[in-house]
Parts: sequence; C-alpha cells; structure tokens
Amino acid sequence: MSKIILSAFADEFADDFSSQIKVLKENNFDMIEPRFYDGKSIMTLSLDKVKELKNMIDDNGLKVSSFGSPLGKINLADDFNAHLDATKKACEIATIFGTKNVRMFSFYLRENQTPEKARSEVIEKLAKMLEIAEEYGLDFCHENEAKIYGESPDNCLDLLKTFNGKLKCVFDMGNFVLDGFKPYPDAFDKLKNYIKYFHIKDSLSAGAIVPAGKGEAQVKEVLSAYKKEFDKDFVITLEPHLQTFSGLNALVGKTFENPYKYENQQLAFLDAIKHLKDILQAI
Repeated sequence: MSKIILSAFADEFADDFSSQIKVLKENNFDMIEPRFYDGKSIMTLSLDKVKELKNMIDDNGLKVSSFGSPLGKINLADDFNAHLDATKKACEIATIFGTKNVRMFSFYLRENQTPEKARSEVIEKLAKMLEIAEEYGLDFCHENEAKIYGESPDNCLDLLKTFNGKLKCVFDMGNFVLDGFKPYPDAFDKLKNYIKYFHIKDSLSAGAIVPAGKGEAQVKEVLSAYKKEFDKDFVITLEPHLQTFSGLNALVGKTFENPYKYENQQLAFLDAIKHLKDILQAI
C-alpha cells in the first residue's frame, strides 16, 4: 500500500531551526523542506552553516524532502547572470542537504508583458538553469504561483511538456484557487503525470488562505486521486501560510477578511497540522 510522507516548511512555526525540527518530530513528520533560518533565506547562508543545519536534521532522524529555494522568483528584466550563480549555489545547498529536489518558479513577467510574449525568454532561461541542475544530478520542481509564467495549469503543462520530464511539478492546490483555477479535476488531470510532490495549503477564491479542508482547494480529492491512480509513496509538504496571511492576502492582493485567525504563528502551524491529519485519516 502506498504511503504519504509528511514534510513541512517548519519556518512557519518558528525562526529558530531547532524549534522547527522539534515540532516536526513531536508531530511524526518524516521530513523537512528547509527555506528560512532565523528569518533569513537559506540561500544567504554559507555552505558551512548549511552543513551545520544538515547535521541537526540528521541527528534528529529527519530527512530533507526538497530545498525550498526562491529560484525563478525574479523578474525577467533582472540580472540573469547573477541568477545563474544563485542557481549553482542552490544546487550546492541541495547536495549538502542530501535531497534531489529543488523547488523553483518560472519568473515574474516584464511590465505589461503577456505570458505569450514572455514564453520564449522563460523557456530559454529555464533551459540554462536546468543544465546546471543536470550537472548536479538534481530535479528542479516548478511551483505554480501568482503572476509568474507558470501561474495557470495550461502554462505549467506547457513548461513540463517543453522540457520533456527534465522539469518536475510541485502541485500547489491552494495557489491555483487563489489565481482563479480549479485544482480538481482540471489542474490535476493536466499535471498529474509530472507531479513530484505536493504543497499543502487551502484557500478561498475570495482571497483567504485557510486550514486544509476548509477551503476550495480540494485537498482531500487531489491526494486521494493521486494515491489511487499512481499507487506509490509520495511526499506532501505542509505550507499553511495561516499566520503570515491571516488578514489580507498578500499573495494576490485581495481584500478579503480571513475567518481563521490565530494569536501567534505557533498556534497557526499546529492547527494546520491538525486539519491536515484529519484529511489524511479520512483518505
């Protein structure tokens, strides 16, 4: 029987890395997707510091599911040569962490640029980044998000088909809802054959991010369908965004009051775990 393996962006629980690890162990998570350390992107750390973090992860019996890098989260007009240097560093970090997976994006468009006009440049720049990933033996995993080329399911599919399996998919069902797309069956049916792992957040199309199972992202339906159709172990990374985005939704700029509010980020993260486990129990 296939198993769903639990990972998380535990920086949403605490800035302190030891606290991130502690909450995952206490809640029976198998893995972590490192992204921030002491409020700073892990991309800003020295490789020696990354090795320290990896030792902490190892000492606590966890593994790294993916490196939650910000690669591709720049404008097409920005300095791409500098971004290729960042791509190499991200690959070095992932290698230290002992994971094959690097989360990334597909660029914000130039001012007043349509996705159709941006496509050739996006493909050209991603191809250069994927060459570096291939040198390191890594999988770059594209996450759908607002205002990048790969915002829509169709544009995600375009990228995945264009690179013929060299680019993988991180399926973020909550982001699809926020951007006006239906995660299941529409986006899922288009992208399912390319999915490497899932980000778990739920949302309302009106603009709020809510606990898993309380929104329109069809978390249970998506995970159930993938588990049934592919019958293999797979990773889900909890990325609840409940505390950071508990009021107005900064991701899409919509002014909708979130019905779920928390006194602090720790309570928000723990409630996110509870709702996710309720869904997993029902699958």
